[in-house]
Amino acid sequence: MQKRLKKTYKFAIKTSLYITLFLTLLSSVFLYVLHSINIAYIVSFALITYILSFIIIQYRVERFIYRRVKKIYDDLTLLESTSLSKQPITTDMATLTEEIDKYARDKKLEIETLKVREEYRKEFLGNVSHELKTPLFTVQGYLLTLLDGAIDDKNVSEKYLNRANKGLERLIYIVKDLDMITKLEVGDLSLNLETFNIVELVQSVFDLLEMKASKKKITLMFDMDYNSPVYVNADKERIQQVLTNLIVNSIKYGREKGTTEVSIENLIKNKVIIRVTDNGEGISDTNLPRLFERFFRVDKSGSRKEGGSGLGLSIVKHIIEAHEEKIYVESELDVGSEFSFTLEKAK
Repeated sequence: MQKRLKKTYKFAIKTSLYITLFLTLLSSVFLYVLHSINIAYIVSFALITYILSFIIIQYRVERFIYRRVKKIYDDLTLLESTSLSKQPITTDMATLTEEIDKYARDKKLEIETLKVREEYRKEFLGNVSHELKTPLFTVQGYLLTLLDGAIDDKNVSEKYLNRANKGLERLIYIVKDLDMITKLEVGDLSLNLETFNIVELVQSVFDLLEMKASKKKITLMFDMDYNSPVYVNADKERIQQVLTNLIVNSIKYGREKGTTEVSIENLIKNKVIIRVTDNGEGISDTNLPRLFERFFRVDKSGSRKEGGSGLGLSIVKHIIEAHEEKIYVESELDVGSEFSFTLEKAK
């Protein structure tokens, strides 16, 4: 029982008091007319009337409210099994109102979340469809041209077959990335943790992308000379993929004759932070929150010309999170961007 009187008890007490006063006064008037007022009789009558009135009113009110409240509980239980159905049914209207309000707020939040997910699903399916149909139609166009007779011309057939092969390579690239990100999201991709020199790995990525950077006259560089190795404990192959994706993006969106700089700093005792900084076009504040979404592109037209699956940053984020580490991004339009992520320092 609650510490304070139930509101239904207060109602029954007051109502019983009113009925008692009314009936007592009525009986007093009646006895006065008969000239035979008996105080003991009046008090007994008032007491009995009060007790009986309280019991009847309280019972009726409890049953009246209970039936309607139970119907509300039953209706809510039909919608979904919630904590509401696990609690005893209360007839206190304040408690009931609080529970119903909480249920309504939870449902509103759930509906809004489902709407956001539905929008994301539609956008994701649209993006997948767009990414896949472009190389598919390209390959189909070249093959149909060959079937229409161009295959007899050796020069044309060889050129078209090479272009069709590039379209298929792009399809395979997209499907592989989709497969990887799916495995990362469900935790199905195991990490092969090992100790390696992160400075050496960055340099190998620089060597790998040197030709790509030279086309835009972009310089790949460290922020300083790292004469001593910096050992980290991580999946070397996956971290190479992270560095490659970040540096490729810095080249893709970098200014001609610009720079891409990598720095490695001690963050805390057992952590290092790797920063990839460029002086490219930068990213607007409106695009930053969605930057790691699958297929999200800051500049859709420009990035498609550059190629890629549109999954690079999403894969980067999942790989870093699979290591139970953090990735950060800071950017300013027309100034540049900085992507940074943490790794466990080897003992």
